[in-house]
Amino acid sequence: MKITWLGHSAFRIDLRESHILIDPFLTGNPKFTGSVDEASAGVTHIVLTHGHDDHIGDAPAIAKKTGAQIVANFEVCMYLHGKGAENINPGNTGGVIPCGEFSVALTPALHSASTFVDGQPVYLGNPNGVVLLRDHGPRVYHAGDTAIFSDMGLIRELHRPEIGLIPVGDRFTMDGATAALAARRFFDFHHVIPMHYGTFPIIDQTPDAFVAAMQGSRARIHTPRIGEAIEF
Repeated sequence: MKITWLGHSAFRIDLRESHILIDPFLTGNPKFTGSVDEASAGVTHIVLTHGHDDHIGDAPAIAKKTGAQIVANFEVCMYLHGKGAENINPGNTGGVIPCGEFSVALTPALHSASTFVDGQPVYLGNPNGVVLLRDHGPRVYHAGDTAIFSDMGLIRELHRPEIGLIPVGDRFTMDGATAALAARRFFDFHHVIPMHYGTFPIIDQTPDAFVAAMQGSRARIHTPRIGEAIEF
């Protein structure tokens, strides 16, 4: 498995046969300087945690260009289907969505979820975290945008993720110290990658508080550069 951070909460995850984008906010992301075409080359699936524009991002354009399947909650899938994304695979919180080589579990997240059309908010279902489930190889938990909540312990018990992609930027999500508390108290991660920081001036610019608060944890903390891939 290869995981590439694309900035903000966007990741590319390459398995043997499947090539997955999660929350591909690339165009308009001031810290992403790569090529959308290169980042999405060969993509088979686009997994979305919720309906905010900095998470849906380039999903409809990539889906139309590549034919990649969009995996998300029902409202997000239907919204993007209306924008021309024909290949959708909807689910909802608590369900598991088969995707061939892997499955996607939609977990709770404490946040909000909408987009704006003609200046008015459009509800796009509950926000989610996602766990990429595999019979062989590490399982990945992308927490989406969320606060800490005690039922994270049930996510660990049910899905046993070994790799955590955790927001640390504060204001719209957990801050670094709270994210470290969540990772240490509720999970048994082998590896953690902090995300959702540094994109805009209004959120924390570094993951330093999270890294410091994770000292002594058994988990290995990775802080890749944007566009850097890590192999697991």
